[in-house]
Amino acid sequence: MTILITGGAGFIGSHLVRRMLHRYPQYHIVNLDLLTYAGNLENLRDVENLPNYTFVKGSIEDEAFLDQLFQQYDFQGVIHLAAESHVDRSIADPMAFIYTNVLGTVRLLHAARQHWKDNMDGKRFYHVSTDEVYGSLGETGFFTETTPYDPRSPYSASKAASDHFVRAFHHTYGLPVVLSNCSNNYGPCQFPEKLIPLMINNIQHNKPLPVYGDGRYTRDWLWVEDHAEAIDLIYHQGRIGETYNIGGNNEWKNIDLVHALCDVMDELLGRAAGTSRQLIHFVTDRPGHDRRYAIDASKLKNDLGWAPTVYAEDGLRRTAQWYLDNAEWLRHVTSGEYLQYYERQYAS
Repeated sequence: MTILITGGAGFIGSHLVRRMLHRYPQYHIVNLDLLTYAGNLENLRDVENLPNYTFVKGSIEDEAFLDQLFQQYDFQGVIHLAAESHVDRSIADPMAFIYTNVLGTVRLLHAARQHWKDNMDGKRFYHVSTDEVYGSLGETGFFTETTPYDPRSPYSASKAASDHFVRAFHHTYGLPVVLSNCSNNYGPCQFPEKLIPLMINNIQHNKPLPVYGDGRYTRDWLWVEDHAEAIDLIYHQGRIGETYNIGGNNEWKNIDLVHALCDVMDELLGRAAGTSRQLIHFVTDRPGHDRRYAIDASKLKNDLGWAPTVYAEDGLRRTAQWYLDNAEWLRHVTSGEYLQYYERQYAS
């Protein structure tokens, strides 16, 4: 079996590629990634020479390129993770999200349909999405697979549109699809524009810790390797046409998470307790900031037996230790482009 994984050099994708290569040595895994700022082949240095692995640089927006790729490798499956994924960047440049997340997904769907239309047996197109498509929750309640879509940012709107196109290709053309919507991921190799690695990097270098608004925005946090396990299960055992929510059962207010991370870092760095908390700096809130996300993952547990195994108390420590142990990786990714973006985003 030859499986195409898009965005496999990114944060979640690299963990999935590694899992699939080791768990299924009989599969040929083709990793397609454009290697934009968040795609990093250093994430896969330990598996790059495995005989069942091929990396291809290219864009999912290039229709002719995708057609050629499907002809060359005759994929039996697609796991689609390639996406622009940061809300702040989507506010600054929404068009990039439309091109990649909407147009790119549709072109990938079209390529799969064209090459599978004479025989759909054994084929599967798995689209990985986000809980942000559901909008914002109040103090109680959870997102389920039937929660109406209510995206509030250009990022979540682009992912919602891509979800709708995946389902449309299933209902209109019979394309065998499965979808999942996950909560916030964290763990090793995450680009430091995201909350947890941003805070780790800044604490280490005694820089201000920018926290939006009052800091009481609430998210459900999912250990990235738990997510990779869930994707593996859904790809192999999920029912065609179904959607599965993937959550960590691990809600934290942003300010509480930052406090906990400060305490972990003080311990790991040998600093006096409370030192890093002094770096917290509240900044102007971003537009349209959703108050709370929380996922009900009971369908995935009941249907496929999946449950999260790592919670934030342990996961934060493991993540912080990884970044401290991999300072060279962090130096490489915090390049000039990232530093310019950081200055623009957190200037106030």
